[in-house]
Amino acid sequence: MLTVIGEALIDLVPAGEPGGYRARPGGSPLNVAIGLARLGHRTALMARLADNAFGRLLREHAASEGIDLTCAPWATEPTTLAIVSLDSDAQASYDFYLDGTADWQWTDAQTAALPEDTTILHHGSLASWTPPGDERIHALASELHRHGSVLISYDPNIRPALLGKPSHARPLIERNVGVSHIVKASRDDIDWLYPGHGPEHVGAAWIDLGAQLVIVTDGPRGAHVFRSAAAPAHRPGRAVQVADTVGAGDAFTAGLLGALVRNGVQTPDQLRQATPQLLDNAVDDAILVSALTCERVGADPPMALPRPHTPPSTPLSAADLGFRDV
Repeated sequence: MLTVIGEALIDLVPAGEPGGYRARPGGSPLNVAIGLARLGHRTALMARLADNAFGRLLREHAASEGIDLTCAPWATEPTTLAIVSLDSDAQASYDFYLDGTADWQWTDAQTAALPEDTTILHHGSLASWTPPGDERIHALASELHRHGSVLISYDPNIRPALLGKPSHARPLIERNVGVSHIVKASRDDIDWLYPGHGPEHVGAAWIDLGAQLVIVTDGPRGAHVFRSAAAPAHRPGRAVQVADTVGAGDAFTAGLLGALVRNGVQTPDQLRQATPQLLDNAVDDAILVSALTCERVGADPPMALPRPHTPPSTPLSAADLGFRDV
């Protein structure tokens, strides 16, 4: 089981006349869970879903994707809202309404309800650094990291308007890096978090904090890959017609974790023993899944098509992926 923990919120996306919006399920962890489920993996979502119209919409949407919601408690607090804006290059920005909302009110009992057959835990985004629940999610990741049997993935998904100053944010992010085996961040994330330092500096620093694999995505320029026992690498991007970039990073994470699972990498030891070629192929899969998502409006990642005569470890091609309305 691949388990994702964090927020599931409502994106209010521009639609119709100026000033008009459409409510769409969103939140980085929910997007990652949907991406994994569409790629054919057993996926559970641990999210506190409000007992209101928006919360029911989120629950119904996740269930329709085949996501296990056994450990997604009903919450009495309201749903978090994100107002989405798109610039002339279809780059998304967000304004959040999150004071006192459901996503951050985790209890010890709720985080302890991790599915017993979890092999990979993905955490990150707002829930990993928004109090008070961030402390409990970090405690869960720390305990699993200490035991060493669950592979832990992390994406900080930086939101400068919510984090304040980089000097305030760095300790929050680095404590999560220190209890994660895989860390993915965007170039925008690290440029804000570590001004004046490039991917090489950040990759090396996060490896020193304990991560085994660090990936810095750089949009159409591909991804920088850093490993604990190998030379840095760069994987090229893919040229696509961009509709928007909503959910692109989450699709990358789903593609990466899905590729690792297909190649038998589901524990820290297996990640440590993975060959550079295997990891390069996994990053290439992630770039492909993310690029195809960018061709769609909204966070709408592709689904895996049947490959009955192809070994699971074979890297994906565009022909192996599709969408429900095509």
